[in-house]
Amino acid sequence: MSSEVVEDEFEFYSKAEKYWKDVPATVDGMLGGYGHISSIDINSSRKFLQRFLRDGPNRTGTTRALDCGAGIGRITKRLLLPLFKTVDMVDVTEDFLTKAKSYLGEEGRRVRNYYCCGLQDFSPEPNSYDVIWIQWVIGHLTDNHLSDFLKRCRAGLRPNGIVVIKDNMAQEGVIMDDVDSSVCRDLDVVRKIIRRAGLHLLAEERQENFPDEIYHVYTFAMR
Repeated sequence: MSSEVVEDEFEFYSKAEKYWKDVPATVDGMLGGYGHISSIDINSSRKFLQRFLRDGPNRTGTTRALDCGAGIGRITKRLLLPLFKTVDMVDVTEDFLTKAKSYLGEEGRRVRNYYCCGLQDFSPEPNSYDVIWIQWVIGHLTDNHLSDFLKRCRAGLRPNGIVVIKDNMAQEGVIMDDVDSSVCRDLDVVRKIIRRAGLHLLAEERQENFPDEIYHVYTFAMR
């Protein structure tokens, strides 16, 4: 569990904030130098998400989405705005949200709120979102904060809404990254935290066609 590798919680969060303040507000910056994988990532995410947006009795709505750890809005621009009427963005780095306003272009008018906040302190508006998308950011939360945040996300869903996590998965256990002050958890640990938050897994998928040298990436849908 993250408690075994995070020795000082305050330092864990402040060090990460400091790290991201020095990262360029570009797609390449958001992806740690792997900007070239952005299209593969977005196309897979779109396919994954569309299975829930198709017609059917429990179809997920397309009114409003929330992008968590949104950065400059890479996912908002290419995945969420094309599928949802409005999007809200939350990120801890103010410069990224400022950059988003120009990066998103005309379609950015449909971003209703830019929340500058760490997810450990953020509460989605209750009963408001069809999809809450959480990508490459859960490693910046301790286990307890992640579980609590997911509980608040559950309360933020509209009927038939889903929470989606897409992130790196360790082969075994929990690995600390001292550079960006984050943890990488294995699949079992992540599934346990999801269950602890009272959420039920609807789908789980491994990302294909990513470079061999990076962590395996998995996408989970839950409600």
